[in-house]
Amino acid sequence: MSEAFIVGAVRTPVGRRKGALSSAHPADLGAHVLRALLERTGVDPGAVDDVFFGCVSQIGAQTGNIARTAWLSAGLPQHVPGTTIDRQCGSSQQAVHFAAQAVGSCTADLVVAGGVEVMSLVPIASPMFVGEQAGMGSPYAGDGWREHFGDQEVSQFRGAELIAEKWGVTRADMEQFALTSHQRALAAQADGVFDEEIVTAFGLTADEGPRADTTLEKMAGLKTLTEDGRLTAAVSSQISDGAAALLIASEEAVRRHGLTPLARVHTLAVVGSDPILMLTGPIPATEKVLDKAGLSIDDIDLVEINEAFASVVLAWQKEIGAAPERVNAFGGAIALGHPLGATGARLMTTLVHQLRRTGGRYGLQTMCEGGGMANATVIERV
Repeated sequence: MSEAFIVGAVRTPVGRRKGALSSAHPADLGAHVLRALLERTGVDPGAVDDVFFGCVSQIGAQTGNIARTAWLSAGLPQHVPGTTIDRQCGSSQQAVHFAAQAVGSCTADLVVAGGVEVMSLVPIASPMFVGEQAGMGSPYAGDGWREHFGDQEVSQFRGAELIAEKWGVTRADMEQFALTSHQRALAAQADGVFDEEIVTAFGLTADEGPRADTTLEKMAGLKTLTEDGRLTAAVSSQISDGAAALLIASEEAVRRHGLTPLARVHTLAVVGSDPILMLTGPIPATEKVLDKAGLSIDDIDLVEINEAFASVVLAWQKEIGAAPERVNAFGGAIALGHPLGATGARLMTTLVHQLRRTGGRYGLQTMCEGGGMANATVIERV
């Protein structure tokens, strides 16, 4: 077995829906971070063993194995293969897991893990909606599914509402959380916190999502997503465009290529959870990964948990007991955006760089995923 080290991590700024990155072809956006990653690490592209890329809505420009099309669009060696992963919102976090497992098992020495999504071009759930419209059926219409789950609504929006109800999370709680996300992201931008992790893309130099004019009063005036619900657009992640990539290396590759490890992949976990509640997976995933790592939540210096909805993170905090100041300390997807297949790698990139900037030792990343799943990863700064 070999240790798996993160030796490079870069991301584009996250673009707002119909913003600066909306006209970029997804393969070109992926290619952009791939080139930047290899330039920053100085690794010979021909030495890379494989490329794992997350992408959720694989239709149109995002189909055809975008891990491969992005690599080739970057003008990189044709002998390097690639594969595209769909673990829903956790797709590129799973890419990191697969890369670490390949390196740890000594079946690869250098693996790229990343993800891309241009939601302005390919809206969320496009494969399902387009397929249904074309008469290809629904994923929730099979006899086996109906036998176990009936005809009830299956959606992340319903799951987020059910979580708010079950954990007693009020609209006011979520709006305060959302405001804090924007404030933290804006403060991080002003302090240059993200500068080292971001590579300018298509003229965009900074995340477009954080809103300086957001107030509790404005949030209170928004309509809820459902008539009797608690959620509004203000307490939900933003539709976004972006890409991110990390380079995972074995101990031998670190020596051979003269690389500088940024962190080591300490412990991995993935779980399934209720597919109707859908978004509760980060709770058992966190418990599992901490148990495997022999750590407590108090040992974790920084947490990045995806802010798919405020209710998800607030319910997780109630169960896990993490100190709020260590959780999404630089803002989350409510402010920074959630470009689906890229978000796992974006969160990991931020976690790696901010552990080094703050001097923390352990970082935890977790995120909810469609279908009722969650990944959790502990990394250790080296």
